[in-house]
Amino acid sequence: MSLRYLSAGESHGQALMGIIDGLPAGIPISESALAAQMQRRKMGHGRGRRQQIETDAVQILAGVRHGETLGSPVGLLLPNRDWKNWQEIMSPTPIDAETKRRVHIPRPGHADLVGAVKYGYRDLRNALERASARETAMRVALGCFARQFLAALDMHVASRVVRIGAQQDLSALNLPVAELNERVDASPVRALDKEAEARMMAEIDRAQAEGDSLGGVFEVYAEGLPIGLGAYSQWDRRLDARLGEVLLGLNAIKGVELGLGFRAAEVPGSQAHDEMLPGGQPLDVRYASNHSGGINAGVSTGQPLVLRVAKKPIATLMRPLDSVDIRSGEAAKAHIERSDTCAVPAAAVIAESLVCLVLADFVLEKFGGDSLAEIQERLDLWRQRTQPGQAD
Repeated sequence: MSLRYLSAGESHGQALMGIIDGLPAGIPISESALAAQMQRRKMGHGRGRRQQIETDAVQILAGVRHGETLGSPVGLLLPNRDWKNWQEIMSPTPIDAETKRRVHIPRPGHADLVGAVKYGYRDLRNALERASARETAMRVALGCFARQFLAALDMHVASRVVRIGAQQDLSALNLPVAELNERVDASPVRALDKEAEARMMAEIDRAQAEGDSLGGVFEVYAEGLPIGLGAYSQWDRRLDARLGEVLLGLNAIKGVELGLGFRAAEVPGSQAHDEMLPGGQPLDVRYASNHSGGINAGVSTGQPLVLRVAKKPIATLMRPLDSVDIRSGEAAKAHIERSDTCAVPAAAVIAESLVCLVLADFVLEKFGGDSLAEIQERLDLWRQRTQPGQAD
């Protein structure tokens, strides 16, 4: 692995921290682009009040000078504005008073109970604070550095929402990936189709009125990828394996598909595979379709990457489910924590960031180099040798 990154911090702690190591020198870093990505994560119809409290202003503490990466680790800090209301509750030093906001009734579907059992907690807040999706704000910040690296190499990542609850957006993707986010970010649910957008928003409003929550499905795309990222020689060097790992590591994600995904199990091989067409040179092979989603045998084909990701509904319900009080073992209604009704649009943005981190790592593995200029030169030579495409 060429790129390493870590985050630290609790939902209502002082701050989130992050470090990313392995980025080459010379990547142009736009702080305004970083701020824009942080705001994209906050968007979406059905988000909760926390998004109004936090500014998500990321501070770059190390690894960047005069707008370019240095090749050394990049250190980031994201202060939590809500910390002022939680200083005693989340204090890292012991306090004399009785701790407020202790949690003893787990929410079905959340980390509360398994975290308490695993680590021996009696206060479930010790588990829920780190398991909270608040931590994903730092993953978006870290991913923004990978995103700017990829963009400098003319590789682009975007997403859109295709389902919220029972409502779907069945419209085809009819614009370049590089233009997709600007288009769908104008939608409160990040949908392409306006009629689907209205139905999705109405579905969210109904769930909110009923004290319920909603999940959904989104798609993540990447274009401009060269052929040859990843390897089939070991399971953990496969590009699709790493993408599945990071996406399933995102809070509340329950399924990831590549290309046809599960539909490939429903059709014969003649409809599942991408026929190859001559492109003029022996290795310039073109594809008649992209059922593979841009990856074959763990290796990128040079076609657009297409991923579908399923997110379950948020575990916190304003009309809580049945649970058990861990102090007495008696039946009780689940704990209620401040939350969203639907966070599918935000999850799509977070997933983009995770895909950027994986793709950046595989680009570094394939082309190496300590500076952006060195990598660009090697990539340009590779692209001249290999020009796979897609038939019109």
